This record gives sequence, C-alpha cells and structure tokens, in this order.
Amino acid sequence: MSVLSGLPKRVRVVEVGPRDGLQNEAADVPTGAKIELIERLAAAGLDTVESGSFVHPKAVPRMADTAEVLAGISRHQGVRYPVLVPNGRGLERAIEAGVREIAVFTAASDAFNQRNIRMTIDESFDAITVVTRGAQAAGMWVRGYISTCFGCPYQGEVTPNAVLDVVKRLDDLGIAEISLGDTIGIATPRDVEPVIELVLKHLPIDRLALHFHDTRGTALANTLTALQMGCWIFDSSTGGLGGCPFAPGAAGNLATEDLLYLLHGLGIETGVDLAAVVTASAGIARHLDHPLTSKVYQAMRAAEGRPITTGAAAAPSR
Repeated sequence: MSVLSGLPKRVRVVEVGPRDGLQNEAADVPTGAKIELIERLAAAGLDTVESGSFVHPKAVPRMADTAEVLAGISRHQGVRYPVLVPNGRGLERAIEAGVREIAVFTAASDAFNQRNIRMTIDESFDAITVVTRGAQAAGMWVRGYISTCFGCPYQGEVTPNAVLDVVKRLDDLGIAEISLGDTIGIATPRDVEPVIELVLKHLPIDRLALHFHDTRGTALANTLTALQMGCWIFDSSTGGLGGCPFAPGAAGNLATEDLLYLLHGLGIETGVDLAAVVTASAGIARHLDHPLTSKVYQAMRAAEGRPITTGAAAAPSR
C-alpha cells in the first residue's frame, strides 16, 4: 500500500503569521502593514487568520495595536479572525473591539508555563476558565493552544499522557478546537505519532489541529505523518514569520507557502491561492529586518526575477 494512501481530500490551513509570527519580530511593523497583510491573506482564501492578541502591551509590545488593526480590517464572510486572550481584562478588550473568535493558551509542561507566563498549568486553567466561559456567554468561538506537546526546553521530555491531560481539561470547558504545538521544533514523526494516536482516542479529529515549528527542518515530515493519520487542520505562518525564542537565529513557524506546496503537490485541496500568499509575504517583508525563511517563497520570488530580501532586510546598494 502506498504511504500516500488514505490522505484527507481537503485540509484547513490556519494562518498565524499576523499574531504568532509578528509578535516575535524585532522590527516594529506599522499598523497599516498588518492590516494589509491580514486583508491579503483572507483574500488568498485562508478562512482563519489570527489577527492579534490582547496580552498586556508590556509583555508583547508588537501586539499593542491589536485594537487598531481589528478596526481597520474588512470582515470577510466565512473568515475567522481570532485573537489571543490571556485573562478577563483581555476578554473585555476583545469584546470592545468586536471580536467574534478568541484563542486561549497553556502548555503541557509546568516548567515551560512557569517560565513563559509565571503560572503552573493548574493556575493557567483558572484564567482560561474565566475567559472561556465569558467568551462563550458572548457567543464567541474559542480555540485552545497547548505548547510544548513534543518536548520542553526546561524539563525535556513531555509524555503523551501529559498532553492528553491538558486536552481533556480544555475539552471539558467546551473549547471548539485544540492545537498541539511543537514549540521548540524538536519533534520528529516518531514523536508525533504516539501523541496524535492517544489524543484521538478522546478528541474528534475535526477538533484537532497541529502547530509544527521548523526549527530543525522536520515540520513538513511531521505534517505528512499527521496527514497519514487523518489530521486535516494545520497552523502555519506566512513567509515563515516568527522565530523560536529558545533557538536564536533558527527558523520557527512552519511557512504557509511550504505547507501549501506540499499539500497541493499531494493533490489535497486547501482553497488557498499559493501565489497570493507569496504576494502577501512580499508585502510584509518590506517592513522586516531579515529575509523570510520560507523555501517556497524564496523559490517563487527568484523564479519571477523578484527580490527575496526587501525593505529593511535588503543589503544597501553600492
């Protein structure tokens, strides 16, 4: 039997670049450029475009203008624009901004949670419960992120059972969709398979998403493994925006272009225009201080005779 048999016919790509990508950038990207990026990504056919966060501006200064970004975008019918919400005050700000979809977050590692948000997993669920119940009462769609599902930079190994425990707790709150994250990009297919296998014994596959990082170049291999297991919701970031804070200089998020190229090459429908995503990436690249990491973006731009590095990242002319 072919290793490509039994793959899903269609995959939903969740675009996280405008939030998870840009929040890690050193450059201060103008509000207008963020709005343009979100508009272009939605126009490219992506039906979920994560658009910002209402975390305290001192904690994540690159997301301080989220309310202004949301006020400036067009709300396309059928497109979700979730924002990350950490607490009750963040939810109030989201409601004031007219948000219809939010995301909450925790980790499968206590050590990571304590270093990242200064809370244990149990303590983080106190905040998640308040936010989720308030959001649901307001008619919002709620997504949940679980970090370090395949390894932690502080405690090392994270067991599949630890991941399942957090999944169950999010499920008990009625979270609509749960995304398992390879936060430091350490996973290989051998790590991915047992986690997905165990989680799917409890969570329906249409509520499970995968969020792979490409820090060590294994994101697409892990994606193929998940596809072979029937998974069909994957997070990615336009151009590969966003690095890994625990591996300076290394790639972080799986690039949307690279994911789309793989999926389309496998004959899997996405409803997303790859060329339009490349154009969106080129637009935001003008505001960054480094080249985009997506291999497909680089190849397509080169094939068109266009510069790969633009704006602040471009070398000065001589």
